[in-house]
Amino acid sequence: MHDAHIARLVRAEARRQRETLNLIASENFVSRDVLAALGSPFTNKYAEGYPGARYYGGNCYADELERLCQRRALRLFGLREEEWGVNVQPYSGSPANLAVYLALVPRGGKIMGMRLDMGGHLTHGHHVSATGKFWTPVHYGVKKGTERLCYKTIARLAAEEKPKLIVTGYTAYPRRINFQKFRAIADSVGALLLVDMSHIAGLVAAGVHPSPFPFADVVTTTTHKTLRGPRAALIFAKKELLPKINKAVFPGLQGGPHLNQIAAVAVALHEAGQASFRAYGRRVVRNAAALAAALQKEGWRIVTGGTDTHLLLVDVAARGISGKTAETRLERCGIVANKNTIPYDSRAPADPSGIRMGTASLTTRGMGVREMRTIA
Repeated sequence: MHDAHIARLVRAEARRQRETLNLIASENFVSRDVLAALGSPFTNKYAEGYPGARYYGGNCYADELERLCQRRALRLFGLREEEWGVNVQPYSGSPANLAVYLALVPRGGKIMGMRLDMGGHLTHGHHVSATGKFWTPVHYGVKKGTERLCYKTIARLAAEEKPKLIVTGYTAYPRRINFQKFRAIADSVGALLLVDMSHIAGLVAAGVHPSPFPFADVVTTTTHKTLRGPRAALIFAKKELLPKINKAVFPGLQGGPHLNQIAAVAVALHEAGQASFRAYGRRVVRNAAALAAALQKEGWRIVTGGTDTHLLLVDVAARGISGKTAETRLERCGIVANKNTIPYDSRAPADPSGIRMGTASLTTRGMGVREMRTIA
């Protein structure tokens, strides 16, 4: 690289990643093949539109690439092309969710999702997000005491509010989700069911978490967390809903797709279909459980009492430390995690009561249960 300044920053970041223990639940390490695709000549090409219907010439290989990525995405999750379609163009998870709402919920319509401070995401209708400004948010939370979803409470709220769309799938909820119960709740009020599986997509692909596809109308996911791909997103939808969603992605929200990004996603989807990835998924979950148990043994309170997934929440305020302080002190020791609210948090989001940890990255680096106990 001729740009010495950028080259120095790239080397410094690579060194930082090598020399620290990354417990950020939403991060991972991609393969050399994914990086090669991301930096490929597809970076140079404009391809507004969809395969066979582009607004630029020279897209024969772009069409082949996008169709291949679509087939790999459907195959990975065991979906039949007669029933499901997938849009592989979203730049990231937030615009993917926004596209779904734009396509399927009238302006001002009700979207029901998890509260941000209890594990939901900004794009599930939080007031600072466009999703909470253009649509009417209805929020549910978790039960006090258990810190888990209460499906009866959620069903009562849905019956009262009658949302057009219900969102499940979270950013800081460490337990398995009963998608069948959410399907029943959605059907009881005539709502569509959107599952945002961004955090658990790799676990679903590996067969260590129940699949949402038998119950959802639409499934969105990022590709850079447990799926171990580049920063991008996918929107899976029942065939009858896909045309509206495609129009919402392009031309509704985005211009030309990032073909290099789609190429890298295709590589990651292929990797996730291998037996080695299924073994990886099992290790991720095993490591998270081991880390939670070891921290409990050291006297730390784990939100919900443990984890079924790749992530866990630690209530550091229970021992007189704020989340921000814990994050800062850990990073000084070479351990990278993020401050995070916990259910019914009495502290401000900028300095909450908890920290969130995840095991996907360290598992990619080959670490196991023994290392998790050492880290704790």
